[in-house]
Amino acid sequence: MGRGPLKIRVGTRGSRLALAQTKTVIDALSARTDGLEFQVVTIKTLGDRLPPEERGETDGKGAFTDDIESHLIRGDIDMAVHSLKDVSAGLGAGLKLAATPLRGDPRDALVSSGGLSFERLPVGAKIGTSSLRRRVQLIRLRRDLRMVDLHGNVETRIAKLERLGLEGVVLAAAGLDRLSMGDRARERFEPEVLVPAAGQGTLAVEVREGDAETESIASKINDESTMRASECERAFVREVGGDCSFPVGAYASTKGGMSITLTGMIASLDGGQFLKRNMAATDAVGLGISLAEEMLQLGGAAILRSCAT
Repeated sequence: MGRGPLKIRVGTRGSRLALAQTKTVIDALSARTDGLEFQVVTIKTLGDRLPPEERGETDGKGAFTDDIESHLIRGDIDMAVHSLKDVSAGLGAGLKLAATPLRGDPRDALVSSGGLSFERLPVGAKIGTSSLRRRVQLIRLRRDLRMVDLHGNVETRIAKLERLGLEGVVLAAAGLDRLSMGDRARERFEPEVLVPAAGQGTLAVEVREGDAETESIASKINDESTMRASECERAFVREVGGDCSFPVGAYASTKGGMSITLTGMIASLDGGQFLKRNMAATDAVGLGISLAEEMLQLGGAAILRSCAT
């Protein structure tokens, strides 16, 4: 009797967006490999178990990834698919990122009532977001805006647009695109205007260290430019010690050759202190560290201390 196809168990959250992202990864792997069978294993994370009003700023702290990583370490699954911006800057022991497929849209997007652009929103418009990073940057763009704390998945946040009488919500453009809701985005903010979260728009395929077979399979869909940008952004966040409880942003872009340009942002909780800088280099991780060190010396360290008190 011949051997059946190798089954790869893929762990993911059970949200509609997480499942759509996992399908994207599986479809790409299936197109590049033969003799494989994929089984989706949905895992309820802490971020899923908490009611939206109690989640606070959980993104990036492991609330949406720790439970999945525990299953991966135990061997209950063979690989995990995450939104990279939810993955802690320092991976847990025994785990590694095997692939980052071609990045989706890294920008933040405005979904507005009445289809108004950002500049045409009425004075004092109420904007929903759960992100401190988005909040402080939006206020700097328009001081008259009123920010409303807004949690939940993409569909929930958009549904609250009318229910809460908001003029707009700002969320990741890639999430809208992956849910075939990209047409709801009235405006997409360029990264130089509204600096994204590190890893925004990027999917991460995580495996166990030492599992060479699964790592080799996952690597078939790795996009080298996306991986280098991811390493650069994550090195910046790791070096500044920032997480989602601080307004920190990082966006790396590659435009041919080996050069990378990194934009970093550090702000106080009220946006009163705001620091944004650019730097270019060829070493991805080194660039992230260098820009972080420069910005910390230029006042970033004091800003982050003020956020922690």
